[in-house]
Amino acid sequence: MKSKIKLSATALAKAIRDKEISSTEVVDSYIKRIKEVNPKLNAVVQLSEETARDQALRADNALVRGDIFGPLHGVPITIKDSFDTAGLISTGGTRGRSNFVPSKDATVVSRLRSAGAILLGKTNTSELTLTYETNNLIYGQTNNPYDLSRSPGGSSGGAAAIVAAFGTAFDIGSDYGGSLRFPSHCCGVATIKPTSGRVPRTGHILPFGGALDSFQQIGPIARFVEDLSMLLPIIAGPDYIDPSIVSKEFYDPNEVDLTSLRVAFHSDNGISSPSRETDKVVRAAAALLDSEGSTLTEICPDGIEESYDLMIKLLSADGGTSIRRLLKQAGTKDHTLPWLGLADPVDATRFDALIMKLFRFRSTMLSFFKDYDVILCPVNAFPAVPHGSLGADLEAFSYTMTYNMTGWPAAVVRGGTSPDGLPIGVQIVAHPWREDVALAVAGYLEKTLGGFHPPI
Repeated sequence: MKSKIKLSATALAKAIRDKEISSTEVVDSYIKRIKEVNPKLNAVVQLSEETARDQALRADNALVRGDIFGPLHGVPITIKDSFDTAGLISTGGTRGRSNFVPSKDATVVSRLRSAGAILLGKTNTSELTLTYETNNLIYGQTNNPYDLSRSPGGSSGGAAAIVAAFGTAFDIGSDYGGSLRFPSHCCGVATIKPTSGRVPRTGHILPFGGALDSFQQIGPIARFVEDLSMLLPIIAGPDYIDPSIVSKEFYDPNEVDLTSLRVAFHSDNGISSPSRETDKVVRAAAALLDSEGSTLTEICPDGIEESYDLMIKLLSADGGTSIRRLLKQAGTKDHTLPWLGLADPVDATRFDALIMKLFRFRSTMLSFFKDYDVILCPVNAFPAVPHGSLGADLEAFSYTMTYNMTGWPAAVVRGGTSPDGLPIGVQIVAHPWREDVALAVAGYLEKTLGGFHPPI
């Protein structure tokens, strides 16, 4: 494996701009790598080989003229198959869209292309992004690069798996209940779920809108935290289509003073007890922040124990109507969505009570957070599990569900390794619009705990 594909996206972009390497070389190297690892992983489901090479040549020729397309000039990327990509099949993991080719890019894809990125292909997702296992009836199952018998998580499992396997500089995924954070935890890579309202969902298979609109955010997956800091401002901001997106300032993670941070940490949320190694990793991360000078308190947020029960009830409250609408729009008849079997439709009175409970939950959590700057906790109760076993303990996902309901930014970085050699991530939660704080802590833990380690 050549060193160029091991570079961070930030370093790679600089090397291309400085003409130390060509975009054509990098694109060729990534395509070669995808062809090496993808037969075992099944992470990349569409490969745009010819177009990517043509665009790389165009990028190289532009540099000769002194033209730079943007901060990602000539950098090859992949995109989760839940996003529309003009001219390339975009299924969202559902059979009705098996041959659907959009005429227009999703907003985030358009912004990345405008910044100079080159689309290599699409990565696998669960159907409509709605399960924690990356598997669907079109492309099948994606495997974890650290252990092929295990799941890479979902729904951005294809993205996390190919990033970890050095098949792309970075990917863009989505997160409705942990779909960025859980796969990144399973595959040992870094991500950030930004604040609700930061990044447009326009052109995503699970669209904006509805009573639970604020639950879903879009974010990057990369091997290095510095790439998250570079990418988030590129994809963020209003597109004047998604009505929930606002224009908010970004702050520089490099200016965050770790010694001034008040950190609340817990390894057990009282819903699903973590594995022994998960507990150990979170405590080691907390101890490092303590040694850096942060004020550390072991404490669980008030009301967090309601997270799982409340989220499940909210997801099933419409009796599966919203999912059936999406399946109908896609033209899908056969599906793999277990949520429809769990649907528990409620009447208007019960639905009103659920929504009011959600806002009380948010208020209680926010009142707790006023005394802290960061919450440090597990991403999930367990490392990656064998295929087909994710439904055994859905409560383990409450660690991510909590912060979809609050809408707060949450980063993930690798914190350690299980006895089986599986990555274990740490989740870093910050106040609304303070992604800089989450990224600063993630960057520090990456540096002190070792960060990304390639699959053996």
